[in-house]
Amino acid sequence: MTKKINLFANLKSDFASGLVVFLVALPLCLGIAMASGAPLFSGIIAGVIGGIVVGYLSQSHISVSGPAAGLTAIVLTAITDFGAFDVFLLSVFIAGVIQLALGFLKAGSISNYFPTNVIEGMLAGIGIIIILKQIPHAFGYDADFEGDQAFVQNDGSNSFSFLFDVINHIQLGAVVISLISLVILISWDKVPFLKRLKLVPGALVAVILGVVLNEFFTSSGSSLAIGKEHLVSLPVPKSFEDFKSIIITPNFAAVTNPQVWVVGITIAIVASIETLLCIEASDRMDVQKRYTNTNVELKAQGLGNMASALLGGLPMTSVVVRSSANNNAGAKSKMSTIIHGVLLLISVLSIPVVLNKIPLATLATVLILVGYKLAKPATFMHFWEKGKYQFIPFIATLVFVVATDLLKGVALGIIISIIFVLRGNLKRAYNFKKEEYEDGDIIHIDLAQEVSFLNKAAIKQTLNDIPENSKVIINAHDTEYIAHDVLDLIREFKETRAIDENIKVKLKGFKEAYELENTPENNNHVSIEHYYDVAKRALVKKQEVKEDF
Repeated sequence: MTKKINLFANLKSDFASGLVVFLVALPLCLGIAMASGAPLFSGIIAGVIGGIVVGYLSQSHISVSGPAAGLTAIVLTAITDFGAFDVFLLSVFIAGVIQLALGFLKAGSISNYFPTNVIEGMLAGIGIIIILKQIPHAFGYDADFEGDQAFVQNDGSNSFSFLFDVINHIQLGAVVISLISLVILISWDKVPFLKRLKLVPGALVAVILGVVLNEFFTSSGSSLAIGKEHLVSLPVPKSFEDFKSIIITPNFAAVTNPQVWVVGITIAIVASIETLLCIEASDRMDVQKRYTNTNVELKAQGLGNMASALLGGLPMTSVVVRSSANNNAGAKSKMSTIIHGVLLLISVLSIPVVLNKIPLATLATVLILVGYKLAKPATFMHFWEKGKYQFIPFIATLVFVVATDLLKGVALGIIISIIFVLRGNLKRAYNFKKEEYEDGDIIHIDLAQEVSFLNKAAIKQTLNDIPENSKVIINAHDTEYIAHDVLDLIREFKETRAIDENIKVKLKGFKEAYELENTPENNNHVSIEHYYDVAKRALVKKQEVKEDF
């Protein structure tokens, strides 16, 4: 059930988080445009559209859209082959139309079949990539562009060997600014007084201090001064005519070129899968455990890519780096995403000269902390304790995301998860039935003997459709194994949404080891455990019975 959202209800915290995402997104937009062989401003345009247009149309409260590193190879090859950026923009427009159609065809529901351990492995892998890629920038070695996520470099080196190259290129001023920025960011997370300053995020303080320090180093002639090549580099239009020349529109005359359609379809498929993965990851990060309608998200992405193409922007997806930065900064609603897009627009039009004074070392420090929070040791321990059927897909996804790319890593994780499921449950069937119920009825959800992540979509939709002020009995008397993902769904529904919407939940038949307790108003202490393999059925029954809640 969707509620009407008041975008201004949490403006204080959303503005602060939007400001942080803006600072993170700015160099990423430029770096990805540079790597794609596209005009630098095309990355900024995609960031603005991703923030304002997609941010407004999307139902996700955490995810942030913009130009994605995962598309750089496709974009670079296409622009080189076409020999004209305006022809490539037509492919982006076509990709947007296809994504819009996929949304209406309800293709977004595929995201419900991504296992939790695979999504968490993807997040941890991206966290490690961020750390590996930003450490050189923190030391003042900016040979690699911002936004690069490839493990193997163009010169044949890799992310690990590249770290050793840093030793010969350390810039002392960048190190000083990075260390000071790190102290500020950690203090803002740990010191109670500073944590309460929501309107003044630590990242902003770190950026301002980084700019001031470098200006002081430069004006005093200090050897610590950071050169222009180690600062943000934003195009500076000197007149209205310069600004107009930046806007490039698609060449619709190339619509008969079959290669344009091939590129458009490729972008649509890759961008849609990356977006669905990132939306699932964003929902996992959301402390309020709100679920995003992925079909609406595909429509929003489609319209966003169409708008970006018409204004000369790169194709976009929902992006984990920006989304996790948004979540870590305390975003409460999608207003944060919109604010980041507005700030990108205002800044590039009015203060590009000021932005070009920001040291890349400061922004690298912000991202390193974001990466650590995605790949913190507690996450590894959590899946290790869950056993090999949870840990192996998690760690395999992580390793392949780092070593190859996001899509290959997730594909491997899902394949391993399916092998584990099929191995123990090859011949077991699944059946799901949901009947209508009226006000006052007690809603019964009876779980089958075995419930796997293949049940996740149906159970997730069932829980999402339960109206406010309801009474729900979830019965697991006949259940022997329950998927870890399904347990998380039930736990999050019971501990968050049920409390917020006055839904009384009673659990029956769950085993002691499951560790899912009834709320205080429910008299029986029941718990839940065991992860699973494949499912049989989840039956929602209409039943007018008088039971004591």
